[in-house]
Amino acid sequence: MPTITFTQNDGTSQEVEVAEGTSVMRAALSNSIAGIVGECGGQAMCATCHVHIRPEFATQLPPLSDDEDEMLDCTSTPRTETSRLGCQVTLGGDLPHVAVDIPAGQI
Repeated sequence: MPTITFTQNDGTSQEVEVAEGTSVMRAALSNSIAGIVGECGGQAMCATCHVHIRPEFATQLPPLSDDEDEMLDCTSTPRTETSRLGCQVTLGGDLPHVAVDIPAGQI
């Protein structure tokens, strides 16, 4: 079963198991992970599921879509090279595990 490790700004981590095809955003909301809002419900329209993918996993992700790239310019905390919208990162297949850092704020 795929897993996601969420690390908060204070360094605490939580690993959750998810069904294949589950997005990072949906997993966070379903498991009451603090710091992920997901206001738009996964439509890449709000940037409130901004996460920093750990570098060792970033190269395993598909390229940013134009919509995701545009929304990442609207995040409330600085965008980094490994910034992604959690709603656009799904687990399973070639990505059975991912580790993400949650920014200090989303709104």
